[in-house]
Amino acid sequence: MLIKLAKASDCKESEVTPHVSYLSRRTLLGGSMLALAATGLPRMAAADPSLYSDVEAGQAPRWFSEKLPHTQWQAMTVKGEAITPFKDATHYNNYYEFGTDKGDPAANAGALKAEPWTVLIDGEVGKPGRYALEDFMKPHQLQERIYRMRCVEAWSMVIPWLGFPLAELLKQVEPTSKAKYIRFETLNDPAVMPGQRSDFALIQWPYVEGLRLDEAMNPLTILAVGMYGRELPNQNGAPLRLVVPWKYGFKGVKSIVRISLVSEQPVTTWQNIAPDEYGFFANVNPKVDHPRWTQARERRLPSGLFSPNVRDTLMFNGYEEEVASLYAGMDLRKNY
Repeated sequence: MLIKLAKASDCKESEVTPHVSYLSRRTLLGGSMLALAATGLPRMAAADPSLYSDVEAGQAPRWFSEKLPHTQWQAMTVKGEAITPFKDATHYNNYYEFGTDKGDPAANAGALKAEPWTVLIDGEVGKPGRYALEDFMKPHQLQERIYRMRCVEAWSMVIPWLGFPLAELLKQVEPTSKAKYIRFETLNDPAVMPGQRSDFALIQWPYVEGLRLDEAMNPLTILAVGMYGRELPNQNGAPLRLVVPWKYGFKGVKSIVRISLVSEQPVTTWQNIAPDEYGFFANVNPKVDHPRWTQARERRLPSGLFSPNVRDTLMFNGYEEEVASLYAGMDLRKNY
């Protein structure tokens, strides 16, 4: 089902590159343009062709290539904000499994093998199991969701994700009445993840994140398998990651291998390391500063010393009308 939320999340279709034009510049689907045309994708108004012009062709798995022509393009957008260049989105990352510098993930993630990949669904569900990713994805149609992404470090991007609502998966696996939270676990493979081999790492691997069940069921929450019209690059969380656009980026656990429905709030990785700095909820809130810097402003990438791109941070990252009701009556300074 095409989700089209108005208010904080709408923009003009003319602000995004026509996907048919974009695909013609890539080799992702090889010579399949005739098949693509036959699917009847919606035509989009002419747009600046430079928006996706820097996207590098990937090596998509077969299941992804087969789903891509049937994608619901621009299922959600943002109003009046340019998409972050592909190079910035893929070469300025926090993915400590591959190193602590922003360029380390792009430099070191090439060894990650996203095929074959399995996802374990367990805990308080009626239909637990371990699923090969291609089987995991079979029931779900891809949607393009153009979302703001706000890092807790006070920088931000606008990224066109490809994925599906997490709520679809939850309905499929049938949470029991005891399920109150979801615990996500990322890949633990020191052989290909140098950050996990470091003797100086403060993180206890694997990386763990969590959501309250109603947050997971919100239509904005997605599991992403692609971005910029192609599969996820390794440094961005291939082959499966969480995207929750009203929360700080560290909630977006990457390279997911396990999704557990649990009755108690899970202790997440950064909450375990520094609970006074990184709370469980991690909602973007310009009124609640990080202990070491303000959260009222952010640096939108690309940005430089002589061309700073600084803007005011929006409550819930601009998605207040869609998610504020989830936290009615809560003290957001205490529940940060």
